[in-house]
Amino acid sequence: MIRHPTLKWAQRSDVLFMTIELPDAKDVKLKLEPEGKFFFSATSGPENIPYEIDIDLYDKVDVNESKSSIGLRNIVYLIKKAEPKWWTRLIKQEGKPPLFLKVDWDKWADEDDKDEKVGADMDFGDVDFSKLNMGDGGDFDDDADDKDEGYDDSDTEEEDKDKEEAAPATSSSEPAGSKKE
Repeated sequence: MIRHPTLKWAQRSDVLFMTIELPDAKDVKLKLEPEGKFFFSATSGPENIPYEIDIDLYDKVDVNESKSSIGLRNIVYLIKKAEPKWWTRLIKQEGKPPLFLKVDWDKWADEDDKDEKVGADMDFGDVDFSKLNMGDGGDFDDDADDKDEGYDDSDTEEEDKDKEEAAPATSSSEPAGSKKE
């Protein structure tokens, strides 16, 4: 029985990104025809289990400008479209696509993104976003301001409950957090 590896895809107006997820693929065969016929076969695992994908792409492609790369964990194919236009789907077949076809959200861009570099093209390296100061801080760092006012936030829940019961009620016309003096 032949199995189908997961094929993740995304597009821009002029190219398709296709990633076949198959670790340790052996005997890899890729065939792409100008009419859009795409064929992949390989074996994987200690038992050399055969895998295959045979699909008709939505439209024609430029075989000479298309490139592939066979890695240890996946096979990546950058396919140049014959005409630069957005496709409504990856394959000609209408209706529900085969289960092994998935959208590659890391590389996906919408038609109105004007072919900007998005998703996998962005490399954030080892940036820890929690340590960045994004904007004026607003209410994110209340502790620094509270210490200036002599505020002690180490009360236990019971002490908080006692303080709430002892505090005078405010009228609903006052903004929240305002104090009567």
